[in-house]
Amino acid sequence: MRVLFALTLFVSAGLLFLVEPMFGKMVLPLAGGTPAVWNTCLVFFQATLLAGYLWAHLTTERINARRQAVVQGALLIAPLAVLPIRLPVGWSPPAALNPIPWIFALAVVTIGLPFFVLATMAPTLQRWYAEMDGGEGRDPYPLYRASNFGSLLALLSYPFLLEPLLRLNTQGRVWAWGYALLVPLALCCVVLFSRSLRAVASAGPAASRTGFDTESRVSNKLRGRWIALAFVPASLLLGVTSTLTTDIPPIPFLWVVPLAIYLGTFILVFAERPLVPHELMVERLPFLVLASIFTVLAHVSLPVTLLLLLHWLTFFVAAMVCHGELSRSRPPTPYLTQFYVCLAFGGVLGGLFNALVAPLVFRSVEEYPLGLMLAAFCRPRLERKAHKPWVKWLDFGLPALLGLLCVALVRGLPALGLHNQRVLQFLTFVPPLFLCLSFGRRPLRFALGVGMLLVGLQGYTGPYGRELHRARSFFGVYRVMLDGDAKHVLLFHGSTIHGMQSIGTTDRREPLTYYHPSGPIGQVFAEFETARVRPTVGIVGLGAGSLASYAAPAQLFTFYEIDPLVERLARDSRYFTFLRDCPGNVRVVLGDARLSLRDAPARGYGLLVLDAFSSDSIPMHLLTREALALYLSKLDDEGMLAVNISNRYLDLEPVLANLAGDAGLAAWMRDDSAVSAEEYRNGKFPARWVVLARTPSDVRGLERDPRWRRLDARSRAGLWTDDFSNLFTILRWD
Repeated sequence: MRVLFALTLFVSAGLLFLVEPMFGKMVLPLAGGTPAVWNTCLVFFQATLLAGYLWAHLTTERINARRQAVVQGALLIAPLAVLPIRLPVGWSPPAALNPIPWIFALAVVTIGLPFFVLATMAPTLQRWYAEMDGGEGRDPYPLYRASNFGSLLALLSYPFLLEPLLRLNTQGRVWAWGYALLVPLALCCVVLFSRSLRAVASAGPAASRTGFDTESRVSNKLRGRWIALAFVPASLLLGVTSTLTTDIPPIPFLWVVPLAIYLGTFILVFAERPLVPHELMVERLPFLVLASIFTVLAHVSLPVTLLLLLHWLTFFVAAMVCHGELSRSRPPTPYLTQFYVCLAFGGVLGGLFNALVAPLVFRSVEEYPLGLMLAAFCRPRLERKAHKPWVKWLDFGLPALLGLLCVALVRGLPALGLHNQRVLQFLTFVPPLFLCLSFGRRPLRFALGVGMLLVGLQGYTGPYGRELHRARSFFGVYRVMLDGDAKHVLLFHGSTIHGMQSIGTTDRREPLTYYHPSGPIGQVFAEFETARVRPTVGIVGLGAGSLASYAAPAQLFTFYEIDPLVERLARDSRYFTFLRDCPGNVRVVLGDARLSLRDAPARGYGLLVLDAFSSDSIPMHLLTREALALYLSKLDDEGMLAVNISNRYLDLEPVLANLAGDAGLAAWMRDDSAVSAEEYRNGKFPARWVVLARTPSDVRGLERDPRWRRLDARSRAGLWTDDFSNLFTILRWD
């Protein structure tokens, strides 16, 4: 019986957490490839999980055993009518509205019913197992570990097995087969439960059978503690994902690992013999919290491997502390479903806070460091001895002094005229961090100290001078900065520059950064101007509007931009005037480029530029066989497609090489990475661009320039399609 119940929970949990990255990857292209898509999906998963736990709690408390078995059996069979999982035809996100309601509606229609049914399995089967044969002493928590282990195994199998080997349609069918396997296993559990409690079922609701008065045994204070301890790791789960995928592409691997860490901590803390001492996690958390906060506040650019390891390790230790405290306060079996409802409710609150509240309240991803501060507050005290009242007052006074020190350093050090940014960064951060670390043995003092760091060091802008404006949308965090020499205004998305304009009147119209006239795209436009082609250009990605500078008086430049906030910043003449000063005609079409381009006239563009504005990553749905076919249908017979692959974390060259080979196109790449220090100071950035055309003659002389290299098909990245792509293979790990 124990093996059957454990196997059933193992399979159901595996299916539950396998569908999460699968659905996320399905919906990601439609919603613009932003990390907020995954966070929104997580909120839906958490809310549906809460609904499933509430269902399990109410049915096991208020319905007799025989009816429970009948209802649960019918519920198990219902999802078979909507399988396999596939996106409905004709759904598209709103162009100018927040897509969160649309994503929720799509999730309900696509996976709502099967996900809800699977969410009811864990608490229901564990409660049944504990009560079978009229017993109350059977421990259900080993089944909880089996459930979490199934979840963890499923999550890790997705990026390493399913995603690289199977297309999305095939993944949906495989998942349906898995659910078909679960149904007979679960029905066997239903039958066993029904038979074992046949004599007891007539006694009425489960609460009366147990003989426990749950309302008097579990206090509201304890429920609140459970909810709070579940809230913090759930918030950190979304916060660490948002922080990392702001610059690193949002791919299932980067979703799965934090979620796997989250589940793994449950397995570790609920083990019969904990493998990791709880006290060790409590002691190490302050060091990791300060290290992670330093990288966020100081805008430190680390190798991707080191960055991932640091934040994932911090999240692991923080979750171990909170979940360890949950494990220490877990209730006996009669209160099990109530315990799970509190955990799920805290998870939903954490998800709602990050996905819905934080983008409205905060102007940057401040929910992540705030979550770290709350995790530090959840630590138990390491010192048990009593202290005098004046020592407790220091828990408030010392953090206040730390906050004043931070403000003084941020505002005073630049006034001293320090030009060495490393020295300025060291003096700004190291003294406050070490002072805060000295508070580590008192959780309240340390947590308040972290809060003062977040407030006092918020004004640090690094080597980019003064912040002029900051805003946040569903698609990311944007900052407009004035550089230290007051010569350029820069547009940041995350930590990546996506536009820069000179302040001087003489060179204000010159495009800079990756769009410099002496760079690859400058040469492409020069060749385009000399050819007899249509006077129309399409550009995917607006940024600051730098490419509008290349428009001639008779030309029409159409920008396709997914984020309305980006258009508002590009049109704000206080910061950027590329669109205002454009000598040609400019129009901006809001919405996802794949959807908006469908309405463009066939063969209407002489040049298409792919410069998608999603921080440092190009959304993968813009680089598939189907997307390329769409681009070609909008290019005239001699048209060119130019793609900006300048990137810190992705090597997109093999993707484009394979696409060009599959479509029979000619493709060349120019790597303009050798930029001198003087050029960089004047606004020219290293850039890599690829140009694709139907024939070599269509690139109009670029193929004769030795700086352009012909691309050949490569097998490493595979051929990307709408239902198959694997960003993991092209990540740069250095």
